[in-house]
Amino acid sequence: MAQIEYKDLLDAGVHFGHLTRKWDPRMAPYIFMEKNGIHIIDLNKTLAALDEACNAIKGIVRSGRKVMFVATKKQAQEIVSEEARRLKMPYVTDRWQGGMLTNFATIRKSLKKMQTLDKMLKDEETVKSIAKRERLTRTRDKEKLERVLGGIADLTRLPAALFVVDVKREHIAVAEAHRLGIPVFAMCDTNSNPDEVDFAIPANDDAYKSISLITLAIGKAIEEGLMERKQDKDDQRIQEEEEAKRNEDLVQARAEDESKLEEGAEATSSPAAVAEDEQEG
Repeated sequence: MAQIEYKDLLDAGVHFGHLTRKWDPRMAPYIFMEKNGIHIIDLNKTLAALDEACNAIKGIVRSGRKVMFVATKKQAQEIVSEEARRLKMPYVTDRWQGGMLTNFATIRKSLKKMQTLDKMLKDEETVKSIAKRERLTRTRDKEKLERVLGGIADLTRLPAALFVVDVKREHIAVAEAHRLGIPVFAMCDTNSNPDEVDFAIPANDDAYKSISLITLAIGKAIEEGLMERKQDKDDQRIQEEEEAKRNEDLVQARAEDESKLEEGAEATSSPAAVAEDEQEG
């Protein structure tokens, strides 16, 4: 995991919570104090929670599964989409479409439609053969689908986990994941309910710097998981090659032993050897 220190969290404003009147009492264990009518998050708890979340998410990625990033608030869209694209992970930053997880079969149909439209609009002959109005309609349909589903275009099965920036805003995504037993890693501000997610990271989920710091830390953990998976596959391949080489050497050694035994048997049963044995007898 990226070595994030207390000072990094402090500089990014991770400790700033919401107004005290907007708090969720279930966040009490993560609150350090109240100052000027604002709750201050305990950054020691944030560090511990972030470390636990990163280790867990690294294990998920190492097993070869995907983590979906979900952040539709404006200040989080850019950093989350960039990090997800860098890691080749699915993401949703425009709008969470109801049933994206619980009704995945229908979503896959929409993805197929998006791919069909894209292929059709890239074919010059097809574009020339349809009316201008129809072409415009299909282009708009494709753009709309890409805006909503573009981040999950390569997703062929349900993700193994969700990383969510704002639990309250993305409550539908969290509910769907909970219904399917998909673990949720989430930034939880002082107005959130940490009990709704599996790995709550107490942090300011409104400030760009705070969102960026936590997202990049999660991204680093995913990157490490991907590298470890690659290393595991390389080690397995080398082990299989060595095993195959040992088996090949063993077969060759057995073949040589059998060949020597056959030569010895032939030498013993030859006429000269028989005559020699009779003379000795």
